[in-house]
Amino acid sequence: MSSAAATGAAATGATGRAGAEPAGATLTVAVVNGSPSERSKTSALVDVVVTTLRDLLEPDGVDVEVRRIDVYRLGAGFTGALGRDDVSAEVQEALDTAEHADLLIAATPVFRGSYTAMFKHFFDLVGQYALTNKPVFLAATGGGDHHALVLEHALRPLFGFFQAMTVPVAVFASSGDFDGTTLLNPRVYSRIEVALDDVRAVLRSRAVTRES
Repeated sequence: MSSAAATGAAATGATGRAGAEPAGATLTVAVVNGSPSERSKTSALVDVVVTTLRDLLEPDGVDVEVRRIDVYRLGAGFTGALGRDDVSAEVQEALDTAEHADLLIAATPVFRGSYTAMFKHFFDLVGQYALTNKPVFLAATGGGDHHALVLEHALRPLFGFFQAMTVPVAVFASSGDFDGTTLLNPRVYSRIEVALDDVRAVLRSRAVTRES
């Protein structure tokens, strides 16, 4: 991936079986970040999700590989694209990253009751069946707790269209849960742990053992 795409594209995976994974198993995770800000509460929330995911799976011998896709930094080859054939090579790589990851983390700030425009535009370019049965972790941030409705009324229906397997517990954090971009609220941390633990076996089962 080019340096521009590396800063603007992210994916990480996690999967699992009922028993312990063999040493060297890798879960690829793609993070699609819908925040227009380079440093944001949404990015900070994602950092906590990724750290918690690693803490959960690495003791089982599952390595978590993460790539980030910051949609507002994908450039004119993304914003000006009307269809998949119009995107630049680096945007194509970002789309491939999201489509082929073991786990997708979809994170967005709430703007007027829904996800951001470029977040939606990214998924407008994703293949209709590319996310079928893919685990998707839903995360959002907003000014107040009333914005939490975005999880069930906007994000979950979006990924329902793709026939993705959204993680049952979604995570929302309001401005009051942060000090700047540092997440402080222990209840949010706890909800992240519950959400990931609920699908731990699924994530471990999707991990791929690296070739020696």
